[in-house]
Amino acid sequence: MTSTTDFQLSLEFFPPKTPEASTKLAAARQALYALKPTFCSVTYGAGGSTQDGTLQTVQAILEEGQQGATHFTCVSATRDSVREKLALFKDMGIRRIVALRGDLPSGYGAFGEIGHASDLVRFIREETGEHFHIEVAAYPEVHPQAKSPQDDLKAYATKVAAGANSAITQFFFNADAYFRFVDDAARLGATVPVMPGIMPITNASGILRFADGCGADVPRWVRLRLQSFGDDTASIKAFGLDVVTALCERLRAQGVPGLHFYTMNQSATVLEICRRLGL
Repeated sequence: MTSTTDFQLSLEFFPPKTPEASTKLAAARQALYALKPTFCSVTYGAGGSTQDGTLQTVQAILEEGQQGATHFTCVSATRDSVREKLALFKDMGIRRIVALRGDLPSGYGAFGEIGHASDLVRFIREETGEHFHIEVAAYPEVHPQAKSPQDDLKAYATKVAAGANSAITQFFFNADAYFRFVDDAARLGATVPVMPGIMPITNASGILRFADGCGADVPRWVRLRLQSFGDDTASIKAFGLDVVTALCERLRAQGVPGLHFYTMNQSATVLEICRRLGL
């Protein structure tokens, strides 16, 4: 079991695209800082397409006195371009990287010099030693592009062996899948902490579309209940709070090292879940 003092809570944001969205995100961050997050990560677009906005948001988080973590993808990257970015991250005061392969932007037909997340992790370690805490992605319900569950587990274990400090999962609603993944990974020698990725439910069509796109299983009873509410957003949010809080309660009861919330740049639902959890 993880003690409450060791329990980590982290938050994920995406770079805002307009000045209005930037103002709203700043307000959401300030509200969420009451949770005393271990770190706040900021996503990257396909092929690093949002990298300027990503780094601006990470810079704001750092200036607000929080630990900011940048997502960093290696698709279409060269060793020199990665080396330059690592130097920039150091100059900015970033100490935490979420190292990902990333999705190919449309029109790209091939990978760059660093083809896999494990290669990126290894290169970061070779270039910077232990300067950065490196997070990698984990898929309790199997990456949608994996050839098999066994191949997916091996790919994850390779990332850990390359030097990852910890992992963040894709969101899920099936706690058994998470615990099975952790056990199976440990048998392959991958024993770093695995933070469950938690996605609040605030929009029925949105969560179902997300889940279908990334291979996350939505239990049939949850899917049918969400669909039955139609446009009744109040019922969707109330039901979503109950489902996600119950998931978090079970995860905590079985000793997860922390929770990583996909905030979608909103604060209210995450704050309410954490209030119910007594965090």
